[in-house]
Amino acid sequence: AATGVGGILRDVFTMGARPIAVLDSLRFGSITPQIGLSEETVARNRRILDGVVRGIAHYGNCLGVPTAGGEIAFEPGYSGNPLVNVLALGVAPKDKLFFAKARGAGNPVIYAGAKTGRDGIHGASLLASAEFTEESQQKRPNVQVGDPFLEKLLLEACLEAMATGAIVAIQDMGAAGLTSTSCEMASRGGVGIDLDLVDVPQRETGMTAYEMLLSESQERMLLVAE
Repeated sequence: AATGVGGILRDVFTMGARPIAVLDSLRFGSITPQIGLSEETVARNRRILDGVVRGIAHYGNCLGVPTAGGEIAFEPGYSGNPLVNVLALGVAPKDKLFFAKARGAGNPVIYAGAKTGRDGIHGASLLASAEFTEESQQKRPNVQVGDPFLEKLLLEACLEAMATGAIVAIQDMGAAGLTSTSCEMASRGGVGIDLDLVDVPQRETGMTAYEMLLSESQERMLLVAE
């Protein structure tokens, strides 16, 4: 839930907009006793609900972005597999929006934000359809580790950099991390892109090129500057 908030906020400020509010749409399994539903399942659903709410609140509070509203529903079908939709609202002058379209032969490609780790590798593909069970412990490396205080620094740094007029293109590193971000930016601009993985900031030792390229570590942006 926390990483969902972080991701949607990056989607907003990567366009040069300052986030001002978060909303959410949540679906959980039943948290009250039901016929055919074990006490263990009800207790687990309550723990998941509590964790999601705390995660959303904590991340937003650290960035100073309030959760302004939302809606919630409970159905047995969501037991062990909750649905968390997060929305964010940002404000920016319409003539000063930024886009992820790389251009300018020879322009530098800049990595900004948190160091890359092994967390989140295949996270989007595996966890999008996975259930939260006892086996979830084995999937912990697929879950991103969020740092909302670093996100706040990244937010302010990106908006400040954009104000200089030197930023040509910018995109957050979401699903498939550095791979999708760099390829999408280059494709939109009809240009090629060179990445020297030796320069990728790493917080773990011995990372392979595969791990660096597919890591979904949070709080990271890719910029192209003049």
